[in-house]
Amino acid sequence: MTREIRIPAMVDPHVHLRDLDWAHKATFASETAAALAGGYWVVMDMPNTAPPAINHAAFDHKLTRIGATAVCDWGLYFGASQDDNQTEYPLVAGRACGLKIYNNATTGTLLIADQAARDRHYAAWPAHKIIAVHAEDDTVADILDLVRKHRKPTHFCHISLAHEIDLLTVAKEEGLPVTVGVTPHHLFLTVDDLPTLGAFGLMKPELKTKADQAALWEAIESGVVDVVESDHAPHTLDEKASEKPPYGVPGLETTLPLLLTAVHQNRLTIERVIELLATNAQRIWGLKPDSETYTRVDLDASYIIQRSQLRTACGWSPFEGMQVHGRVREVWIRGQKVFDGETVLVEPGFGQNVAVG
Repeated sequence: MTREIRIPAMVDPHVHLRDLDWAHKATFASETAAALAGGYWVVMDMPNTAPPAINHAAFDHKLTRIGATAVCDWGLYFGASQDDNQTEYPLVAGRACGLKIYNNATTGTLLIADQAARDRHYAAWPAHKIIAVHAEDDTVADILDLVRKHRKPTHFCHISLAHEIDLLTVAKEEGLPVTVGVTPHHLFLTVDDLPTLGAFGLMKPELKTKADQAALWEAIESGVVDVVESDHAPHTLDEKASEKPPYGVPGLETTLPLLLTAVHQNRLTIERVIELLATNAQRIWGLKPDSETYTRVDLDASYIIQRSQLRTACGWSPFEGMQVHGRVREVWIRGQKVFDGETVLVEPGFGQNVAVG
């Protein structure tokens, strides 16, 4: 007899859906369809698009575009800029799911490397909306200093080092308002996989050692990690095959089966998967889905990840060839079946902005 579970309203709070000037990589339509295939209700898109979402005009344009084409629900982050764009915050905060501050490597004017500049952004952003940060290694400690000062909820994205976990463990013990996200690629791949993966294993933060990977799993077990986020970041096959391949890997369709494979291997419980992919993110971002928003998953379905089965426009995965357990059979949003395991059943524009207010 097939074993099925019902996961309430899955949320991925960290994706890069592309579109706009990067529509050749992927579109809001293609990647929200991939999100449904991965079981998700909501995806939250980062601001380092082209053009970047660092002023209200660009943000409004992005809101209009995703609102017209998304097939799952969604949120958009606004980006802190080197240009001290804090005067924009009152104009956008009510429609944004949070502020993203890039404190390490990124593109354009989004990199905020100066601590005094970071402090100004922290001071200006309204406390009822979360701040999400890209912070690596010792920069984590710098951001924790700002959290201590301003006491504003801060989500640390894609944590990948044991040292970072140590800092955040202490911060949580101290009672700071911090939450922690990790990615499937850091949980299931290491730097040892790079000779095989090549450019398909390039992302930011980069793959780390087995010791760092073990620290992430221990932090999942201890409860220090709150969310597993895909950091879905598609690039075309031609781009990945180029002399200077861009950083980033897709992940919306593989995150759930990877974690359910860990359940199959007795590394995780079903209850913990539901926390990591659904209920914790709902709590952290203040989302309140109705009881008719959920995903039905066949736990016994086993298959090999193949690029021909993926809906993401980039058409590849760093996990290609891996055998996984758990297949999405249905996704329901607001009482409507939106995905039947094979086909998206709603029209572009069905998705709603969950961050309004």
